[in-house]
Amino acid sequence: MSLPASDLSKQPDNRTTMELGAVLPETAEVRDGHLFIGGVDMVELAKREGTALYVYDEADIRHRMERYRDAFESRYGNADVIYASKAFLNKEAVRMVASEGLCLDVSGGGEFACALSVGFPAERVFMHGNNKTPRELEEAISAGIGRIVIDSRIELRRISEIAGRLGVVQDIYMRITPGVEADTHEYIRTGCEDSKFGFNMRDDFAFNCVRDVLGTPNVRLAGLHCHIGSQIFALHSFREAADVMVEFIARIRDEYGYVIEELDLGGGLGIAYTAEDEPSSIEDFAEVTATAVKDFCEARDLPLPRLLVEPGRSLVANAGVTLYTVGILKTLPGIRKYVAVDGGMSDNIRTALYHADYEPVVANKADQPRTEIVTIAGKHCESGDAVVIDMPMQHPDLGDVVCVFATGAYCYTMASNYNGQPRPAIVFVRDGEARVVTRRETYEDLQRRDL
Repeated sequence: MSLPASDLSKQPDNRTTMELGAVLPETAEVRDGHLFIGGVDMVELAKREGTALYVYDEADIRHRMERYRDAFESRYGNADVIYASKAFLNKEAVRMVASEGLCLDVSGGGEFACALSVGFPAERVFMHGNNKTPRELEEAISAGIGRIVIDSRIELRRISEIAGRLGVVQDIYMRITPGVEADTHEYIRTGCEDSKFGFNMRDDFAFNCVRDVLGTPNVRLAGLHCHIGSQIFALHSFREAADVMVEFIARIRDEYGYVIEELDLGGGLGIAYTAEDEPSSIEDFAEVTATAVKDFCEARDLPLPRLLVEPGRSLVANAGVTLYTVGILKTLPGIRKYVAVDGGMSDNIRTALYHADYEPVVANKADQPRTEIVTIAGKHCESGDAVVIDMPMQHPDLGDVVCVFATGAYCYTMASNYNGQPRPAIVFVRDGEARVVTRRETYEDLQRRDL
């Protein structure tokens, strides 16, 4: 694994921090040259809690949850928002989801256990995954989970057997692969025909499987689910998916005499990772999806199903930042300027996996223009270990605090202990107060499971 070739054509943008627009957390501001989020000085916070450090703008997350909830309630009525916990999950995140009235999407037993540990209602949990183990299924059904999204005939049989043994009827969704090619990175495109997820519609496979589901004891087909991908800017992809799914519901009614009551269109709304990104708004996403379902149901004389969506990234990504301390500076003339920090691919694997772009600033020089092109390198033994590749930033000095924006999704949840690196703490900030909601790992934590 290595970095892509340096882009020597890139020029500094001379933007100051507050000129980065939608990339920033909602409460971001600059005071006396320092970056503040949630009324808290990021430079002082870094000194007090150490780096690398995940920081979340609590008011930002709550506001986005409120916007999602209001946008779908006002445009559709019978709708629910399900938070996709894979984007970011800890106990405090679950408590926030509960207090804001959202449902919760989990992928497997660990995420479900986190939800139950703080008393989240099991009936408001939706379980995903292409290979849920028998143990995970038994734990979920025993706890009274709301919906299990099945991914195969094998899983259907497992759920039927477990539910029968426990004396319950389990509500399930079928995950359908609609064949919609979302305009996003190939690694996070999940609705195309060649996918490990769901029942493929090719040669009527998914439709024939519906007959099996309807004839299986101890389960009830409550709804259908699809998910076409992540980080999607083109809203027409969601309308196309709704068309395919509503047509599928109509066929089930016409040929099997069964009316699907719930339709989960998944998530995938894109966010701004760079200042040039122009993602659609939560309200525009709600307008497109709600209108599409109503239009297509009316055209096929179908009753409106309960509509569900599963945002994750678009709720938490821009609310989160990561703070680092500059430890080494290395300039390779005509190639790159490396700024080495005390983190890297262990706390943010996305850059190594996808060559993802992020906007960095020097938090203690936040009012200054970004006059240099830098690569922020991690401290791990990999040539491809970088957090930011060839992006503008203020002139760095040793000891500076670097803030990388839009790291609130798929950073903490994909973090590792590579090279024996303890995972960072998580701090929530709001109204001038900072509280640690997940403590920093210690070396003792890393060795705790060893015999």
